Amino acid sequence: MRLSILDQVPLTEHATTVRDALSSGLQLAQDAEALGYHRIWFAEHHHSKSFASAAPEMMTALALERTSRIRVGTGAILLPYYQAQKVIEAMGLLAAVHPDRVDIGVGRAALSDPYYAQKITALVQDLDAVHEASGTEPAGRVWVLGAGGSSAPLPGTLGAGYVHGHFLRPAGGEPATRAYREAAASAGHAAHTVLAVRFATADTDEKAQALANALLLWRVRKDLGHDGPIPSTATAANYEWSAQERARATERSHALIVGTPEKVRDELLALAQSHGADELMLNTLVSDPADRLEAYRLLAESFNA
Repeated sequence: MRLSILDQVPLTEHATTVRDALSSGLQLAQDAEALGYHRIWFAEHHHSKSFASAAPEMMTALALERTSRIRVGTGAILLPYYQAQKVIEAMGLLAAVHPDRVDIGVGRAALSDPYYAQKITALVQDLDAVHEASGTEPAGRVWVLGAGGSSAPLPGTLGAGYVHGHFLRPAGGEPATRAYREAAASAGHAAHTVLAVRFATADTDEKAQALANALLLWRVRKDLGHDGPIPSTATAANYEWSAQERARATERSHALIVGTPEKVRDELLALAQSHGADELMLNTLVSDPADRLEAYRLLAESFNA
């Protein structure tokens, strides 16, 4: 099972400034390479008090210069904001400098774009000409990210990859990934299915749960209109949760895999099997970069054991 990382470049109680968060994200790319992860992608968020990366193509360029082997990409460029040609030229430039290490992940979040399918088609067709044929990576190195399922068949018909955001919507992913694989088979393309999952792990259940509680505190407060940095475990432990926040946390916990590395590994493998995924893209949001690195290290070791 291939393991990869989705980094949202979080602002936290430990990384309080945009510069701190960006520096931490670029260091994570180097650490991920050393730990043997297959790829690392950077997300796109605008006007956020939780995340620092508004330009994942720039993070990709900076991370490529600091690494030598790991694949690096966008997860995802929010395509409704851009003309397809601009994305093709920017990512094609990076691919020319770093041959076959650049991934182009695109999505639309909740944005509306009547030309979305046309843009993805243009990306695949134009960028496929930049890359040599590969049996392990999709056409054009283009990946479409989705959570609702409506966008899943399109990349299958084009030979692009599909990434399903389990951490955004934990229920209903199996029909989406199945629709993608069926569309790929009908069009004569190989399927490249990735499942993006959020987790919290540590060497003990107690610490893993403490990390999860801090993550859930951030998530439920964001849901309720209080956007802000990822809190520390100490802040979460001393926080007086309202009944509404506790109820919301219970609901949000279904999108989070928590426990020791072995427990998390087993649950991840079960999810990958049920979704027909051949790769897991992992995401954890913790305040302390040392805890984050330790989580990725422990999980990589559990898969290699």
